[in-house]
Amino acid sequence: MLPSNFIRLFLLWFICMLTPMHVFSQVTGEQGLLETKEITLEELLKAAAENNPEIKSSAQTAAASKAMIPAAGALPDPTVKFETMGNLIPPTLMKGDPSSARTYGIEQEIPFPGKLGLKENIASVEAESRQWSHELVHLKVMAELKQAFFDLYLIHKSIDILLKNEELLKNFEDIAESRYKVGQTTQQDVLKAQVEISKVLDRLLVQGQKKRVAEAKINNLLYRSTETPVGKPAEFKKAELAYSLEELTQLARSNSPALKVQESETERRQQGAELAGKEFYPDFALGFTYYDSDQNPGMYGLMMSAKVPLYFWRKQQPELEAARLNLSSARSMRDNTSSTVRYQVKEAYTT
Repeated sequence: MLPSNFIRLFLLWFICMLTPMHVFSQVTGEQGLLETKEITLEELLKAAAENNPEIKSSAQTAAASKAMIPAAGALPDPTVKFETMGNLIPPTLMKGDPSSARTYGIEQEIPFPGKLGLKENIASVEAESRQWSHELVHLKVMAELKQAFFDLYLIHKSIDILLKNEELLKNFEDIAESRYKVGQTTQQDVLKAQVEISKVLDRLLVQGQKKRVAEAKINNLLYRSTETPVGKPAEFKKAELAYSLEELTQLARSNSPALKVQESETERRQQGAELAGKEFYPDFALGFTYYDSDQNPGMYGLMMSAKVPLYFWRKQQPELEAARLNLSSARSMRDNTSSTVRYQVKEAYTT
C-alpha cells in the first residue's frame, strides 16, 4: 500500500500540471492592461451624451414632434379651380352661347371652431411626451454606463489584489524551494504554494474575462469599437444620500421621466376624447368664384357648404367610445407607473 503522504504529494503535483499554460499569458496581458491611463466617470458620461445613438435618436424624435406642432393646428390647404366651357382647342369662348364661360374659383375648408386648437394641443402634448421619453432614454444610458464603470472599477481592484497575492505566493514558493533544497522542509510545502498560485491565476483569468465584458459594454454605450481601450477607472468620491425616503419619493413623483411620459400620454388621450366629441359638429367650406363670359362679363359668386355627420352612429360614436377607452387605459397605466416608481425608490433606498 502506498503511503498517504506520497498520495497527497502526487495529487498536489497533478493539480499543478492541470493549470493551462495559456493562463500565464492571459495574466501577463491583464497586468499590462492595468498600466493604461485613467479615465473618469465624468469623461465617459460626456462621451455617451454626445455619441450614444439611442440618445441621439430620441432627441431627434423629440425635435421632430416639436416641429410638427404648428402644422397640426393649420387650416387645410385651399382648393383652387379653373373651368372653361367652349371650344376645346384652342380653349376659347363660343360667341353667342350664354352657357360658354370661364370660371375661376378658390375654396377653403374650415373645421368647426375648437377642432384645430385641440389638434394643436394634442401635438404639443405629444411633443412634450417625446421630450420626456428622451430624458428617460438619457437617464437609462447614463445609469447603464455608471454601472459598467463601477463594475470595471471593482474588477481592477480585484486584479490588483490578486496580483499582490500572486507575488506573495511566489515569494513563499521561492522560500519553500530554498528550504527544501537544504532539507529544512518537505516538497509538500512547495507543491502547496504552487497550487495556491494556480488558483490565483485562475481567478485572474476570470477577472480578465469580466474586464473585457465590462469594457465592451462601455464601448457599446459610447458607440465605439468593442476593442477600443477604455482605461483604468479613476478613484471617485462616494456620494452621500441627503434625503429621507419620503423626500425621495416626492422628488421621484415630481421629476420621474417615466411618470411624466404617462402623464403626458393621459393628457393627450384626454384632448383626443374632447376632439372626438367635436367630430359630431359639422365642418364648413367657403368659396369664391369669378365667372367670365361674353353675355355676362365679370360675374362673382360666393359659396358656403357644411359637411354634416349624418351617419354619426356608424363613425363618430364608435370613435368617441374608443377615445374614452383609450383615456381610461392611459389613466390606469399612469397609476401603475406611479406605483412602480414608488416601489423602485423604496427598493433602492433600503438596499
